[in-house]
Amino acid sequence: MRGAYSPTRFAWIGTVALVAIPCAPAQQANDLEQQVQQLKQQYEQTTKDLQQRITVLEQQIEKQKEAAATEKKASEATVSTADLAAEETKKVIFGQSQVGAKYQGALPSEPTYDLVQEAQSEIASLKQQVGTFEFHGYFRSGYGLNSEGGQQVAFQAPGAGAKYRLGNEAETYGEFILVNNWVNPDRSSDKAWMKTEAMIEANTTNSASYASFNNSLGNDQFRLREAFVQAGNIFESQPNAKFWAGERYYRRQHIEIDDFYPLDMSGYGAGVEDLDLRFGKLALGYLSGARPDITTENGNYAKNNIDMRLYDIKAPGGTGGVWFDFANSKGGTTSDGSLIPTSSGYAFGIRHQRLEWHGGYHSFSIQYGTGAASNFSTSIDDPTRFVNSSARFLLTEQVVVQPNQRFAIMPIFVYQRIKDGDPQHPWQQWVSFGARPEVFFTKYLSLAFEGGVDHTHSQIAPVYDGWLRKFTIAPQIGAGRKFFSRPVLRAFMTYANWSDGLRGFVGGTAFQNRTSGLTYGVQAETWW
Repeated sequence: MRGAYSPTRFAWIGTVALVAIPCAPAQQANDLEQQVQQLKQQYEQTTKDLQQRITVLEQQIEKQKEAAATEKKASEATVSTADLAAEETKKVIFGQSQVGAKYQGALPSEPTYDLVQEAQSEIASLKQQVGTFEFHGYFRSGYGLNSEGGQQVAFQAPGAGAKYRLGNEAETYGEFILVNNWVNPDRSSDKAWMKTEAMIEANTTNSASYASFNNSLGNDQFRLREAFVQAGNIFESQPNAKFWAGERYYRRQHIEIDDFYPLDMSGYGAGVEDLDLRFGKLALGYLSGARPDITTENGNYAKNNIDMRLYDIKAPGGTGGVWFDFANSKGGTTSDGSLIPTSSGYAFGIRHQRLEWHGGYHSFSIQYGTGAASNFSTSIDDPTRFVNSSARFLLTEQVVVQPNQRFAIMPIFVYQRIKDGDPQHPWQQWVSFGARPEVFFTKYLSLAFEGGVDHTHSQIAPVYDGWLRKFTIAPQIGAGRKFFSRPVLRAFMTYANWSDGLRGFVGGTAFQNRTSGLTYGVQAETWW
């Protein structure tokens, strides 16, 4: 290379210098020796610099070769990065890596048409599978304290089937629903469809987070509440009819602000619903349950229900419905010799509702039941020799009114009488009325109030007779201006007082000997 020293040049210079001065004086010899040493050092440094420069040039050449090879591979490969990313996503989600294995190591050469077509088909299948899955649920969670400094308690009257909810729920509760649409997920009108649904219910007392050590006290509970298959559009003459089997929440009727279920036939069984009868719709179901804690020679004590409903019948001011249930439980003798009688019973009810009413809805129901069917549920009451004479009467009314985006209110009324069948025992009674108004300041800020009164009466031990009043104020951050807009975050303060006839039955240990109580806290609630 030009302008650089070379080993040959240095050697020639050194030889000439030594030959030219063999007879010089000693001083000159020393000077020449110093010059030779300097030339040697320059030679060594120049050689080192050359080696470093050669190494750098070699690295640059290798990088250029690699870049050229990469460009060549990219131009030859016809499989897109998006396809590969989708296949990697499928591998992570579903644990399937067959297509990725085919691509691996094959990129330098052009993939075949069959390979690309297979990748596109599997990506389309992946998108379809993701589209068929649904996730729904509900949860509420928060924490509160009572005015005595202990954990929040709920205020509920003895003998009442429910309590007013706002600022009065001392637990975390959730329902998590997994749905998969296996056949015809788009619900095309000319094809049958089929889906599965499973739901996990979980609740905790809010005593402590991750308090598994307290499971013996029921701190954390998990239950499989739904596991059923449903199919529809099986018959051309009944395209809207739905067939089902398994465990499910079955056509429950619910009052929101006190979380009361006037009719809840949830359980195990099978049936068909939404059969078109021209004048309305029909649902038929077989639902059952058992008491594993009660065993006779027949096995676990069980109850079977035949449930029939007519609904969506046109009626003045809205739609009407009729419900009928027949229940039967086979008796027997327990291991301790107790005799459990065979029991049967029936229940029926009527319901009128108007789903579009002043920005909300209106619903009214009357129900009456006897014997094994008197609790309007698949659950089984403790059996007695008077069970066939037991009875229940229930009347409910609930309304939601929302005339504008600034105000909404839900008032309710419940009247219930129960007789346990013993001729010596009178009827037990529960009367409840209350309302939850909400004022919306902005799209996200609102203020909720809730007031409710319960009166209960029983002359069966434990004997009680009295009223409970509960009032809550709760500033909220919510997802809209509707009464049912969720999610919502709220702070709350709840005050309750009750009559002397309920002293010792309300408020737990903190208010055992008192007739009033105060709690406060925070809560989040949502459904999706």
